[in-house]
Amino acid sequence: MEQENQAPPNNKKTWLKRIGIAGFLFFLLKGIAWLFVFYFGFKFSGCR
Repeated sequence: MEQENQAPPNNKKTWLKRIGIAGFLFFLLKGIAWLFVFYFGFKFSGCR
């Protein structure tokens, strides 16, 4: 019986490999979109 080498659950490199590049890009673009939403929301609402 072979033992599996398991990395610690909070290992960022393992996490990124698990979700893959598509998952990383999705969350990156989602975060950038929210920055635009807040920026233009304040800009058009008249807040300074």
